[in-house]
Amino acid sequence: MFAGTLARGATASEVSGAAWLAAMLDAEAGLAAAHAALGLVPADAAAAIAAACRPERFDAHALGERAGLSGNPVVPLVKALRELVPAEHRGHVHLGATSQDILDTAAMLVAGRALVPLAADLDAAADACAALAVRHRDTVLPGRTLLQQAVPTTFGLKAAGWLTALTAARDRLRALRRPVQYGGAAGTLSALGDRGHEVVAAFASELGLDEPLIPWHTDRTPVAGLACALGIAAGVLAKIATDVKLLAQTEVGEAAEPSAPGRGGSSAMPHKRNPVGAISVLACAQRVPGLVGAVLAGMAQEHERAAGAWQAEQETLSDLLRLTGSAASWAREILEGLSVDEARMRANLAATGGLPMAESVVARLGGGPRARALVDAACARAVAEGRPLGEVLAADEDVRLTPAEIDAALDPAGYLGSAGAFVDRALARRNTREDR
Repeated sequence: MFAGTLARGATASEVSGAAWLAAMLDAEAGLAAAHAALGLVPADAAAAIAAACRPERFDAHALGERAGLSGNPVVPLVKALRELVPAEHRGHVHLGATSQDILDTAAMLVAGRALVPLAADLDAAADACAALAVRHRDTVLPGRTLLQQAVPTTFGLKAAGWLTALTAARDRLRALRRPVQYGGAAGTLSALGDRGHEVVAAFASELGLDEPLIPWHTDRTPVAGLACALGIAAGVLAKIATDVKLLAQTEVGEAAEPSAPGRGGSSAMPHKRNPVGAISVLACAQRVPGLVGAVLAGMAQEHERAAGAWQAEQETLSDLLRLTGSAASWAREILEGLSVDEARMRANLAATGGLPMAESVVARLGGGPRARALVDAACARAVAEGRPLGEVLAADEDVRLTPAEIDAALDPAGYLGSAGAFVDRALARRNTREDR
């Protein structure tokens, strides 16, 4: 019912029940292959196990129902897998592993697969921000602090801010380590004698995961790191969506999301064009901090294996990936189709009669307390009398500026500081990234 908003894009399918089943089976097949590579099980046993590890041969719904008896789906999965393997090879299924080994490994596989479309949407959103920054490098609009007009800025700088934040979030996700898990009952792999540690490297290689230094059953930093990186990405997307929804307000009207028949409509008001993309990003991101908190809360685990904490992670991670992926998909669409109203930006900047340029006038007067006091008084008169600031300044004998100097001081395009340089720096950094 709510998938159109909260499960948009390709990431959602990568965290489905079917995706988890496939990842668990990949883990079981990879483990058997690792054992075979080291001569610990016959090659034909590993081949038989791999042949049985086909998702279509399993009933995911039934496995989920039976998972309640053991607290996780691996126990019924292994039972069903053994029944599909020839009798002489059944003893090699799940060799030396515990349920958490398979679920943790599956979690890393699921995350890696889900991050592919998620990262693609983040990259595309960043590319759209870069294009906006180029196009609007010198497009002036009111800077706003505490929801009030401040000094002028450029839309290019705003877009460059989005770009750098998205890039940082993407880099954090790219830098994550996704280690395989294999420690057996209590992290010693004692069921394999003194060769268990050799299997870890082979297991990681089979699945394209990182090799951990030691088993990490109760060291949840890989999961917590993933959760935090997703939380940061969702936060960045929420910031962009917040800007877009505010820029799209009727009274502001400086930007608008892409339009389509029926998009942004209201069930009551025919005239509405709601910023549904921004709304959807924020709906997804609203839930993410609580999910990140749930993962972090689960880091306090007992001894060598926890009771309840890691079992809470799988669905939480799925939700985190799905929601962040959905937000990224929405943001990509918003940014690729965002329309910018430069005339409205200029009009909004002029709406207060030059008040956002008060700081510029202080600078023109040489700065210091006296200059500040003069401009404070002029601003107060302008507001009280409903007059433009330039007119008030020109009539004030204590303000020793010529009409041309007043005009220059009140020109927003002349008071942008390093905005252009900052945009250029953000774009240069984007263009020189080695991974592009």
